[in-house]
Amino acid sequence: MRGAAIESAERFARDAVAETGLGRVPHKVQKNLLAATKTPGVEDIEPKVYTGDDGLTLVEPAPWGVIGSITPTTNPTETVINNALSAVAAGNAVVFHPHPAAKGVSNLAVRVLNRAIRAAGGPRTLICSIANPTLESSAELMQHRGIRMLVVTGGGEVVKLAMRSGKKCIAAGPGNPTVIVDDTADIARAARCIVDGASFDNNVLCTAEKEVLVFENVADRLVAEMQCCGALLVE
Repeated sequence: MRGAAIESAERFARDAVAETGLGRVPHKVQKNLLAATKTPGVEDIEPKVYTGDDGLTLVEPAPWGVIGSITPTTNPTETVINNALSAVAAGNAVVFHPHPAAKGVSNLAVRVLNRAIRAAGGPRTLICSIANPTLESSAELMQHRGIRMLVVTGGGEVVKLAMRSGKKCIAAGPGNPTVIVDDTADIARAARCIVDGASFDNNVLCTAEKEVLVFENVADRLVAEMQCCGALLVE
């Protein structure tokens, strides 16, 4: 699965930008490769034993079963790669529900990963996806009795619905990260990091910098350094 995702990283990036109109191809390639290479896998799951005066404890990972995964339009293939790798490594099956605005490229990623699973001798439908996702189908997925866990990435409303589903839920909603720059900071480095972070993939990531709070005595220096980095500043 990792190899298939790496091989398709550039295609996924191009298709995602073409379908959604969001982000930048080179940056999406980086994100696809990061998800493919750094997502925890089977090598990170191992039994652990603790001993002490009170006896011995064995901690052994166990699968949940079928996971329902709702994925976003901002990071469509990256999220499919990450969720599929981690879920399958832990012994689970996944039903993906892509964002309607990114269903083409999201379902492409599912097909590519499924082919890799089958090529390795795995089940034909260990991961699958909704062909034509809608608001109604997302609600059905979250309430389906065969789904034991939800992994949801998206807007605030879908995260709230998932949290109220009564199921085990891992959810990531919208973010508004704040950068704080005080007078002990390396101002030039802070400026470069802010510009790089806020401009990466056209700032579609919820983890990217969205606002800056800066001490008054270094504010002018920070603005000047950011201008040198090519930032477009609005007064």
